[in-house]
Amino acid sequence: MARSHDAETRKDDLRTGVPLWIRTPNISAASGALPQRSGWDVIVVGAGISGALMAQSLAEAGRKVLVVDRRDPVRGSTPASTAMIQHEIDVPLTRLAKAIGKPQAEAAWRRSVEAVDGLVALAGRLRIDCSMQRKRALFLAGDEMGSRALKREAAARSSAGIAAEYLNAPELRDRFGLDRTAAIVSEASASANPAQLAAGLLNAATMMGTAIAAPVEVTDMAELPSGVALATHDGQVLTACHVVFCTGYEFLPGMQSRSHRITSTWALASRPRVPHPAWLDDFLVWEASDPYLYFRTTPDGRIVAGGEDEEDAGRNDDPALLRRKAATIAGKLRDLTGIDIGRPAYVWSAPFGTTADGLPIIDRVPGHERVFAVMGFGGNGITFSAIAAGIVSAAILGKPDPDAGLFGYR
Repeated sequence: MARSHDAETRKDDLRTGVPLWIRTPNISAASGALPQRSGWDVIVVGAGISGALMAQSLAEAGRKVLVVDRRDPVRGSTPASTAMIQHEIDVPLTRLAKAIGKPQAEAAWRRSVEAVDGLVALAGRLRIDCSMQRKRALFLAGDEMGSRALKREAAARSSAGIAAEYLNAPELRDRFGLDRTAAIVSEASASANPAQLAAGLLNAATMMGTAIAAPVEVTDMAELPSGVALATHDGQVLTACHVVFCTGYEFLPGMQSRSHRITSTWALASRPRVPHPAWLDDFLVWEASDPYLYFRTTPDGRIVAGGEDEEDAGRNDDPALLRRKAATIAGKLRDLTGIDIGRPAYVWSAPFGTTADGLPIIDRVPGHERVFAVMGFGGNGITFSAIAAGIVSAAILGKPDPDAGLFGYR
């Protein structure tokens, strides 16, 4: 018997303000009307970074893929990312181990390291021009974790096989000129232009036979023993063996979960060539505070910074609040580093999904065998998108992923 499900995802304003990446070249992928053919192997709903990674992975495995989006490709939440491609999960390893168990927490953190390494390698192999750069991470003590907590965290990471160097206050001042009680230096992070990365992946997928149709809004879904049928807003019916919803925090009603919530965040980018210490070009920086500050540079010498998160999905659409939040972020950056960016060149805000344990939800939609959804990526959006592409692709190909259980629906 067919199992039907409301497939109309929640709708939000994906961002307020203008992200830096919207004004950069090569952030588009060719799309058009729905192709005449039916019976796709996989339909991917969502043409942002998650959908792009999913489509590329499945297309490379030889599957016939259709990507649909109710917006133009790469015009959703992806351009709002600051693209701090971190292996460090929002929830520290020591705290995650207490929440879900040490073996599971270590496996999740190691998978995050692997995902960053794999993503850098993939961008290089596909020759995607997206300013992809390997970077180290500097995690600073703050009001959530002091020196003793960071020392335990560094030891836990090292025990799990993840490189981590603990710095005390004098060492931190000597190497970085920053006044905090402690920090952790780690490897295996990166940065990129997220819009160029997503567009490059979609274009690579189209070269392997993937079709992209937009604007197409999916409004209903029915699962049959042999596949899935999707109804569109204009009355068309699409069929596929499997469907993957890569719609981020605009999630399916059936994926509503007590562990998942929507948070608002704010970000800015400076003008090019802002004076800053040379070491910053090799690092992503963030702090163990609530709300926390995070920042990095771009190849043309801009400072990209963000934070001031609030657990309220509706806060991101206030232009006056955006200006105040941007001023707060710039002030925190100046107080910590001495870097004065002046008036930001770009400011923006956006909602995003988070979970209580900091891990994404990568799973079948409850009650369905052939329909998957990925969501709850928190501050690790691009990293978790890469993990999701691996896990879901493996499931569709009949090759279960050993880490899949870490990211199940909950």
